[in-house]
Amino acid sequence: MSWTTFLISPLVCGLIGWLTNRLAVKMLFRPKKPIRILGLTVQGVFPKRQRALAVNLGAMVEQELISHEDVTALIRDPSFEARFHAVADAYVERLINERLPAAIPMAAMFLNDQVRDKIRELISEQLVRFIPKVLDIAAKELEDQLDVGELVRKKVEDFSIEELETMLESIMKREFRFIEYLGGVLGALIGLLQAGAYWFWG
Repeated sequence: MSWTTFLISPLVCGLIGWLTNRLAVKMLFRPKKPIRILGLTVQGVFPKRQRALAVNLGAMVEQELISHEDVTALIRDPSFEARFHAVADAYVERLINERLPAAIPMAAMFLNDQVRDKIRELISEQLVRFIPKVLDIAAKELEDQLDVGELVRKKVEDFSIEELETMLESIMKREFRFIEYLGGVLGALIGLLQAGAYWFWG
C-alpha cells in the first residue's frame, strides 16, 4: 500500500466531515419554508421550531433570569427610592428657579431665598410622603401586569427568520465554527484509522 493512502484518506474524510457539519449548521436555519423532497417535508430546525423556541425561552428567562418579582424588588429597594428622590429634588429646583418665574413673572418679585427655601421645604415634605406610595403602586401594577415570559415569547415569535439567524449567529458564531472544524478533525482521524486498518490487514 502506498504511503499516499495515509495522506489522501484523512484529507478526503476530513473534508467530508467538515462539509457534513457545515451543512448541518446551515440546515439549522434553512430551508426557511417547508419544502417537499421525495415525499418528505424538509425545513430548518429554527424556522420549524420558532414558536416552541419562543415559549421555552420565555419560560426560561422568567424562571431562571428575571421575573416580575425581581423588577418589583428593585423598585422597592431603598437605593432606588433614594435615586428617585434625587431626580425629584432636581426637578423641584428647576421648577422653583426656572419654571415658576417663567410661568408667573410677577412671582419672581417675591421669590427671595427665604421664600424659595420655604417652598422647597414644603414640596420636599410632600415628596417624602408621596414617593413611597407611588413606588408601591408601581410595584403592585407591575406584579399584576408584567409577564416577562409572555413578553419574551412575543418578541421571539415576532422575529423574522433572518433576524433570528443573525441574532443566534452573533451569539454562537464560535460554537458553530467549532462544530464545523470538529467534523473535519474527526473525519481526518477516521480516515487515518481506515488507512491504518487497510495497511495492517492488507
